[in-house]
Amino acid sequence: MQTILITGCSSGYGLETARHFLANGWNVIATMRTPRENILPSSSKLRILQLDVTSGESIAAAIAAAGPIDVLVNNAGVGVVGAFEATTMLDIRKIFDTNTFGLMAMTQAVIPQMRERRSGAIINVTSSVTLADMPLAAAYKASKQAIEGFTGSLVHELGYFGIRTKLVEPGYAPTTRFAENSSVRIEDLIPPAYADFAAPIFSAFAKPALTTKETDVAEAIWAAVNDSSGQLRFPAGPDAVELARAGGII
Repeated sequence: MQTILITGCSSGYGLETARHFLANGWNVIATMRTPRENILPSSSKLRILQLDVTSGESIAAAIAAAGPIDVLVNNAGVGVVGAFEATTMLDIRKIFDTNTFGLMAMTQAVIPQMRERRSGAIINVTSSVTLADMPLAAAYKASKQAIEGFTGSLVHELGYFGIRTKLVEPGYAPTTRFAENSSVRIEDLIPPAYADFAAPIFSAFAKPALTTKETDVAEAIWAAVNDSSGQLRFPAGPDAVELARAGGII
């Protein structure tokens, strides 16, 4: 039976993905910065581990405790929405620490065992902001766009050793705790000079025509894990699919 390790499982996409793979009979290692009990079905196939992807010590401990991993899903992330001008470099570095460098560190930590077995899959969860140029998301998009290029390179580099590397690109999911994971309040990132510009954008966010559900992302991750066609990008949710089609990606 295969084992999947998923980062960022305390809520949203990670939690739903853990549920999905458990329901399909996989051994699931659900990791969280602060482990929460009773949020996943009780199962002998489930283990919950503490993991902070911004800490090398935490990564090493989790990988050692996990044992052999067939699939890594890099889902942990933080969100931020606001004017780039008002976003401090300290906060930008925090975003990159989780979304970019944390994901890279996790990937680097699992490569040796997968390379030795000449098998495995690494699924990197980015965002539909990589599919179009969206305002008030410059720092966040940059942190996710870096992973798009990173993953594209690894397709070739790790493919030599039989390791599959994929991208899952979720759309806008109002029900997730996207902004709650950030230490920056949206109100602090919209200076008065940007108020008129930001107002219609936030109005559109409040009543989106299409949105993404957590189950859409879990199903896209499932498809990516089980794909053998060589497909790299898996847009998740109807809004992400629409953006990908408009951009000629699918």
